Amino acid sequence: MALPLSEGVGGSRLRRQLESGGFAAGEYVKQLSQQSDGDRDLQEHRQRIQALSEETAQSLKRNVYQNYRQFIETAREISYLESEMYQLSHILTEQKGIMEAVTQALLLQADRDDPALGARRAAADPHSNPFLPLSAKEAAASEEGRQRTLTTLLEKVEGCRDLLPESPGKYLVYNGDLVEYDADHMAQIQRVHAFLMNDCLLVATWLPNRRGAYRYDALYPLEGLAVINVKDNPPMKDMFKLLMFPESRIFQAENAKIKKEWLEVLEETKRNRALSEKLRLEQEALPRAAPPPPETANPFDQEDEKEPPPEEETVDLSLEWIQELPEDLDVCIAQRDFEGAVDLLDKLNEYLGYKAVSQPVRELRAKVDERVRQLTDVLVFELSPDRSLRGGPRATRRAVSQLIRLGQSTKACELFLKNRAAAVHTAIRQLRIEGATLLYIHKLCHVFFTSLLETAREFETDFAGNSGCYSAFIVWARSAMRMFVDAFSKQVFDSKESLSTAAECVKVAKEHCKQLSEIGLDLTFIIHALLVKDIKGALQSYKDIIIEATKHRNSEEMWRRMNLMTPEALGKLREEMRSCGMSSFDQYTGDDCWVNLSYTVVAFTKQTMAFLEEALKLYFPELHMVLLESLVEIILVAVQHVDYSLRCEQEPEKKAFIRQNASFLYETVLPVVEKRFEEGVGKPAKQLQELRNASRLMRVNPESTTSVV
Repeated sequence: MALPLSEGVGGSRLRRQLESGGFAAGEYVKQLSQQSDGDRDLQEHRQRIQALSEETAQSLKRNVYQNYRQFIETAREISYLESEMYQLSHILTEQKGIMEAVTQALLLQADRDDPALGARRAAADPHSNPFLPLSAKEAAASEEGRQRTLTTLLEKVEGCRDLLPESPGKYLVYNGDLVEYDADHMAQIQRVHAFLMNDCLLVATWLPNRRGAYRYDALYPLEGLAVINVKDNPPMKDMFKLLMFPESRIFQAENAKIKKEWLEVLEETKRNRALSEKLRLEQEALPRAAPPPPETANPFDQEDEKEPPPEEETVDLSLEWIQELPEDLDVCIAQRDFEGAVDLLDKLNEYLGYKAVSQPVRELRAKVDERVRQLTDVLVFELSPDRSLRGGPRATRRAVSQLIRLGQSTKACELFLKNRAAAVHTAIRQLRIEGATLLYIHKLCHVFFTSLLETAREFETDFAGNSGCYSAFIVWARSAMRMFVDAFSKQVFDSKESLSTAAECVKVAKEHCKQLSEIGLDLTFIIHALLVKDIKGALQSYKDIIIEATKHRNSEEMWRRMNLMTPEALGKLREEMRSCGMSSFDQYTGDDCWVNLSYTVVAFTKQTMAFLEEALKLYFPELHMVLLESLVEIILVAVQHVDYSLRCEQEPEKKAFIRQNASFLYETVLPVVEKRFEEGVGKPAKQLQELRNASRLMRVNPESTTSVV
């Protein structure tokens, strides 16, 4: 065969064969099976294909990693290029404004040198020069009028009074109605009214039920605002875009003329703002002579002079790691390196500390806050129930810890508990309902209480320093317990299981609930409160069954001794009565297989004691009166039947037999019921004592035909 080649030659040939365009897997396997000498050849060929597959996978991983690194580097370069383009655009705008200002200054100087030329220019176009000198009175009147107009307009805008503090230099330049469109889908969003002031642009939305009134929407400083003309593309026309890093908005004017006015007045106002800001900075940079202190005759004034306040420490933002911080945060978020992102934020907060907040620091904070919102959204998605719920509560620790470090402990707690609630609900829903109820309850309790215990331990680990979140966990545990009880009751009580099965199921649930005490969490009172209604219903239902069965036996009572036929049956009955606590039952057994008691009384004794034992397994204080009243009702049915039979029976032998059964009830059964109830509950039952005392047999005249009870 052609397979026994060297590993290198065989591997290269195999690679070429698999990479060929006409490769057919079925034909290849068929040919290989025909050429192989046995199982060993096929195993060797399989190993070569497996090695080739692993080599290909490693090569793909290396290529993907290399391409991913190149993508990250390219994204960083694009970000650098975008910032440089923004800077270049602002520089060109400033240069244009400076050149126009210089031109206006030269024209103004020429008009001063040649008044006749200035008069001719003013007569030709009185609006051509906005810098014509005004008298002091006219300038003051103009300034006051513009501020009055601004105040009047802004009174119609709700929510902007605190955002626009009154300053003597602020005035309204232009305003008008616009329609905002979505930047991605070009769908109309809302009608707005824009107010352009000499230093900012205010956007307000229309109030639908109030004509001429607006609500504050956004405020943009002119320094960071870029205006872009949007070409007409019918039906989308008369639009322009405003860029405010990192967002943009598109507005539509009423017609082309108003659009042109908006573009021109925005650019003109931006230039004037840049020029006035530059002049202000130049004036502040000029050295000023300190004014001489006023002469005073008070010699103590010099002593009262205070030292000037120390200068605020400036923040150096030229460090390389600060310049690259926004991009590094983007990379960490893209690579899901949440710890690295939060470490960078902590490093920045530690560096800035309590230093002075300048405009560059605000701009940096704005960029970083946007990344913080993105990081928070990613962490919130990691904890959402839509994500995979596998891995248990520890799988959420990473996202929860980073949210806590970001100062969002409340949100982290809420999302963690929602995630765990969804996990518990899914686990309960995925349980298979077995034929045996007790087996299903064992699985249900194991799944639920194990999940609850793991959640509690993880919660204690994650939120150890946030004691305020523990109340939220208690509320969540109560709702989770309600979910468990719904599934429990549906399987145990709604399906009408026997009282013994229900008692075993409740016992299992209580035992699992006690496991939570290992971490100091006791939810027993919650499970009692949630189950009390269903257990009351089960006790009353079983009580009704016993009463109905007892009445049915009473109706067929013949007052005859029991004949068990065989010694084995008699021994079995003795054992059953002994297990019920009737230690004196042997005195009621006769020769052979006879029992000196009625079948009705024996059946009633076994059924009543079984009910009491199962009810005590279900017992907790809220069920005390329900259990006691049920016992009294059951016992009264038997006692009243015996008393009635004594009064009505005329035959002496049967009457003596009835009195013997009554003695067994009053002197043996009722004391055992009282004792067992007191042992199970922890306190005596006065109602049972009163019932026994009131029903005590009175001695009667043997020759009398009636009996008194």
